Amino acid sequence: MALTVADLFEHAVDLMPDRVAIESGDVTRTYAELDRRANALAHTLRDRGVKPGDAVGLYSRNTIEAVESMVAIFKARAVMVNVNYRYVENELEHIFVDSQMSVLIHERQYSPRVCNVLSKTATDITHRIVVDDSSDGPIGCGTDDEDVTGFEDAIASSSTERDFEERSDDDLYMLYTGGTTGKPKGVVWRQEDVWRVLGGGIDWYTGRPVEDEWEHARTGAAGGQLVRFAIPPFIHGGSQWAVFQSLFAGGKAVVYPDFDANAVWEAVQRHGVHVVFITGDAMARPMIEALEAGDYDTSTVVSVASSAALFSPAVKDRYLERFPNAVIVDAIGSSETGFGGMSAAVKGQSRVGAPTVKADPNTHVLADDGRRLEPGSGEIGRIARSGHIPLRYHNDPTKSAATFVVYDGVRYSMPGDYATVEADGTITMLGRGSGSINTGGEKVFPEEVEAAVKSHPDVFDAVVVGVPDERFGQRVAAVVQLRDGAGRPMLGSLGEAVRVDLAGYKCPRSVWFVDRIKRSPAGKPDYRWARELTEQRPADEAC
Repeated sequence: MALTVADLFEHAVDLMPDRVAIESGDVTRTYAELDRRANALAHTLRDRGVKPGDAVGLYSRNTIEAVESMVAIFKARAVMVNVNYRYVENELEHIFVDSQMSVLIHERQYSPRVCNVLSKTATDITHRIVVDDSSDGPIGCGTDDEDVTGFEDAIASSSTERDFEERSDDDLYMLYTGGTTGKPKGVVWRQEDVWRVLGGGIDWYTGRPVEDEWEHARTGAAGGQLVRFAIPPFIHGGSQWAVFQSLFAGGKAVVYPDFDANAVWEAVQRHGVHVVFITGDAMARPMIEALEAGDYDTSTVVSVASSAALFSPAVKDRYLERFPNAVIVDAIGSSETGFGGMSAAVKGQSRVGAPTVKADPNTHVLADDGRRLEPGSGEIGRIARSGHIPLRYHNDPTKSAATFVVYDGVRYSMPGDYATVEADGTITMLGRGSGSINTGGEKVFPEEVEAAVKSHPDVFDAVVVGVPDERFGQRVAAVVQLRDGAGRPMLGSLGEAVRVDLAGYKCPRSVWFVDRIKRSPAGKPDYRWARELTEQRPADEAC
């Protein structure tokens, strides 16, 4: 058998059919139930003309039906397209057309938006499968030629047998990026490659490749059941793979469709969650404040793991205070590299800025000429991953050529994140080069300044951007969301917080206060929104 998502899941089913695989509220699916329902949905996809390699869209929040759909798509050897549920119609139009999806699975509440797009845009979508989410309105668009089926009808009308052909080493996985620097791009991987770097196919701690396709399932069957709660939306690859890892090893994945800080801890208490997966401060801050203000039993928690967005030192310290015996993990990675390295937080020893991590053996920092930077050199280079990396961007040869490059016969993925290599070989992330600020010839990376600004006691969240400056070309500017009930701090006070760990030229020289920082569903800062805000009105304070 090939090392594919469906095969690895089916191994767990065969060894642990009666374990609970997915849980949400009072609704559960055992491994056997999830397998049968996914088989039926996969047969429906095949009956609707989906062939191996065809794209199938999934437009949903984190629900049990979404997990069933993901597994079914991979069983049918199709390519899943993750559709951001917060997209407006022009963004939906782009992803519907660009992905060339032939079938779309979506929640009922999104039917009006989908129908509006389909009525004015030529797409390859020939069939829709609609999940009943208790919202009102018809599932159809009211046209004579549409082909639409309810989700439960799609399962009830098809065989539940696992009678699919053997899968291929070349079966694909595609993840659409968030589009923070342009339109969303589909990153195309072989399933084995992405499993290696995101699904546990290489041991996170030792770097040892998993050689036996049954290893996850056998290890899970021999031990106790680990309960994981992946909180970020499934449009985020890290959240998808947190669930897949659980399914490969006989774990229980807890899923809920909406994020609410208090509801998170209620779910942790209710389901006995062991591992909580988040994306940075956008989730971590409101969660820790809700926990500090509430009364929840969190005694089962052994780890809080963050990836893909800034998890600031000040917030990590609050988690360490609340969970002194748990492992608080900060990992780096991207849609184009997968896992790149991680660090465990130690109270009072966290650095200001983006994380400093022990890198994966195939993660490097390269100079512009392709040379690997030496530890302790002080040079700034770009993060590069070799080994198991994506094939390309979908429908974008120009960006593919710029990101997937070859130096000295080695192929690398270099999505644009800058970093330095410390003397001990660890890597300090600095952020995307596209967001860096050039102030008087000095390069400033927003993430390290954001972390420093958020150490101020009155600041809840912050985004840092560059704004025009007659003398220096650009100046560092902060867009700040204050804590509830906090008074506005003076710009000088923010500067004092930054100067504790950063050079003076990195201090914000302009500040805009807002009611709420805009972030993507995955928790990443919306730098485009912040720049537009600074252009729309004068700063609340500048020096």
